Amino acid sequence: MTGSFKERGALNRLLTLDPDEKKRGVIAASAGNHAQGVAYHAQRLGIRAIIVMPEYTPLIKVANTRQYGAEVVVYGANYDAACGHALSLQQQTGCVFVHAFNDYDVMAGQGTIGLEILEQVPDLDAVVVPVGGGGLIAGVAVAVKEQKPSVRVIGVQSQCVPSMKTSLEVEELVCLRPEGRTIADGIAVRMPGDLTFPIIQKYVDEIVTADDDEIANAILLLLEVEKTVVEGAGAIALAALLNRSLHLEGKNVVHLLSGGNIDVNMLSVIIRRGLARDGRLVRLRVLLRDQPGALLGLSNVLAGARANILEITHHRTFTQAALGEAEVDLDLETEGAEHVERIMKVLAESGYEAQRIE
Repeated sequence: MTGSFKERGALNRLLTLDPDEKKRGVIAASAGNHAQGVAYHAQRLGIRAIIVMPEYTPLIKVANTRQYGAEVVVYGANYDAACGHALSLQQQTGCVFVHAFNDYDVMAGQGTIGLEILEQVPDLDAVVVPVGGGGLIAGVAVAVKEQKPSVRVIGVQSQCVPSMKTSLEVEELVCLRPEGRTIADGIAVRMPGDLTFPIIQKYVDEIVTADDDEIANAILLLLEVEKTVVEGAGAIALAALLNRSLHLEGKNVVHLLSGGNIDVNMLSVIIRRGLARDGRLVRLRVLLRDQPGALLGLSNVLAGARANILEITHHRTFTQAALGEAEVDLDLETEGAEHVERIMKVLAESGYEAQRIE
């Protein structure tokens, strides 16, 4: 109902509450998906819910959490700060803290995904799972490995915050300083859970990373090919499959698309950047004589080259062009990189001085 796997763990934890705990209510910290899962099922079960969300949380996730009936507190520059504030509020309110990942009942709820995967793909060779604090991959790994030990379990973290990967490499919990914002905000956890960590040490075969450009490309590919809207943290497993040597050729592989709560403004940026990277959207700067008919002539040449003009901007003042000349920036829709090269060739043959603007 809330567009993410997080409902499974949240509901499983809420169902363990005794009558006194239900009366006290629950509190959680989350960048969005756990928040919505707790809020939705708390409302359904008649339990009060307070959710602390970091300041970077996409607005759609904040709005949805409020819509599900929770009291939302926006606090902190990252998940860890929000979590600390939630624990402080827990002491003041007496609510039960429902951790986003570092909880055995939450892990067990997420692990039902592993059970379903084995039911649907009994000849499974490998499963690729997004990793933040480790609740999802811990649950899935236990469910899968305990039934079929031969299955490889591979985790994927954001290159900006590879806390679990780093902790596994040094064999102890590490708290990282984020290197910057990532579009995989749902898994931007600086420090793994002390409960998830030993489970992952035992059951997970490998953890790799993916960067934001690779994640964005995976989001766009899923949108175009699968007609599926996936958020950054949800698309990171595909990003790893496309860009890392995981030695899975010829194997039966499942990768999890774990959430679809992406901000529409972010999705718009990803689409445009992806089109630009593929050459299907290109910006050219052309020098023209500043006289009637000059732009028409250029338009005719581009039309003959089958380039679709999306936007045109004239530069007459803030430019290095000589007097009597103008620089024109054109955003063009094309068929791809080879088409762009043909357009550049046609412009040059027609006497136009053009350069591509990156």
